[in-house]
Amino acid sequence: MDRNPSPPPPSQDGEEDGVAGGDCIGSTVYSKHWLFGVLSGLIQIVSPESSRSGSDDEDPQVELDEEVENDICRVWDMSMDEDVALFLQEFKAPDIFMGVLAKSKCPRLREICVGILGNMACFQEICVSISSDQNLGQVLLNCLYDSDPPTLLETSRLLLTCLSQTEVASVWVERIREHPAIYDSICFIMSSSTNVDLLVKVGEVVDKLFDLDEKLMLEWIKNAPVQPSDQVQENSEEQPVYRIVPCVLEAAKQVCSENPEWLDVYMHILQLLTTVDDGIQAIVQCPNTRKDTWNLLFDLVCHEFCQSDDPPIILQEQKTVLASAFSVLSSIHASQAEHEDVSGGKVDLLLIDSLIRVLENTEHCQKKPENSTVSNTEETKKTELTQDDFHLKILKDISCEFLSNIFQKLTKETVAQGIKEGQLSQQKCSCAFQYLLPLYSSVVEDFIKILHEVDKALADYLEEHFPSLKVQT
Repeated sequence: MDRNPSPPPPSQDGEEDGVAGGDCIGSTVYSKHWLFGVLSGLIQIVSPESSRSGSDDEDPQVELDEEVENDICRVWDMSMDEDVALFLQEFKAPDIFMGVLAKSKCPRLREICVGILGNMACFQEICVSISSDQNLGQVLLNCLYDSDPPTLLETSRLLLTCLSQTEVASVWVERIREHPAIYDSICFIMSSSTNVDLLVKVGEVVDKLFDLDEKLMLEWIKNAPVQPSDQVQENSEEQPVYRIVPCVLEAAKQVCSENPEWLDVYMHILQLLTTVDDGIQAIVQCPNTRKDTWNLLFDLVCHEFCQSDDPPIILQEQKTVLASAFSVLSSIHASQAEHEDVSGGKVDLLLIDSLIRVLENTEHCQKKPENSTVSNTEETKKTELTQDDFHLKILKDISCEFLSNIFQKLTKETVAQGIKEGQLSQQKCSCAFQYLLPLYSSVVEDFIKILHEVDKALADYLEEHFPSLKVQT
């Protein structure tokens, strides 16, 4: 089935009679009587009498009758209407769905019931009611252990909706903290699923959880580490291998194979991890994890996003994923004194090239058209444009900091190589200085000193155009 069936049409026996009799739900044309019938049918499906009608050796109904499925799918579509959602809430439909989820083994039926609850939770009053029901909350969290991808997708969508409501977010965070097995289930999904829609939605849930509660993020970073060998007890210096990062990377690779621009959420998860020391250790401590993280992000920023043949405006679509990727790469690069495998002359030069190109494009995107008048339509977009500028500024700041860190560690040999290959040409050095000065003036001054030994003519040119950098003799 390509899509859910459309909602039921008004009764052909006389629409006016239905309205006069008060059969319509709110201001809609949907029939209360018809909806009662569908919900009653659901109760029958999971009733004890229905279960006893089959053999004791058989599971409860696994397949859903086509007509029943069509009717319930119509309810699913209808539940996007606030009047219908409120009517379902008044009729205690969440209790019926909870009974279905607790008893039914039919994957499609479970998916639809969670989907309807997800639609209902989009309305604040209902979201608060659903969230305050402890039993329903338990049943919904149990759905995260389901083996059916569509059910997992709808459960993740519902959780994300609730976590996005400030009134109830803390309730769900605490519930999830009280169920450590949820961590295992989410790790399993991220590391093994090939369903990109599910991976993106689960990633959004993890990202939201980490953003809401640093304590939970720290617990998940440290949760159930896997020992690297069987001789850990004999060699106490060996460190446990963190699980969360390899799972995030596996999901990111799967998403990337479908569409790299969907990677935003997983890049942001990695960026959130680098905001705490334990998170950085989770990335850099294990050589394989460090290399995998570096290689994935390095390939994205140097060979995938913001390429020389892309129009500068493309940066508007890539600004958040690039900001996260550069931030994580910068954290890993800072550990190069201990881990030389993520740095080196050619690597640093390719990063410099990408960072300068990104900085140039941020400048282009922030330029406002000259002699433009502000129309009403433009005025309505003012907030959105301001938000765009805000994210571009974040990307610009992160890029400048990362670029300064790379410049700070350049050797004489790497500078010579960069001049020869073009990454440190006159034009690119001038561009880099434009963004690094005056905040990172000491870094630029140290670079000029090296440049005097490698290419005095280029050093003199840069000093002439940036007088504040004149080397004191």
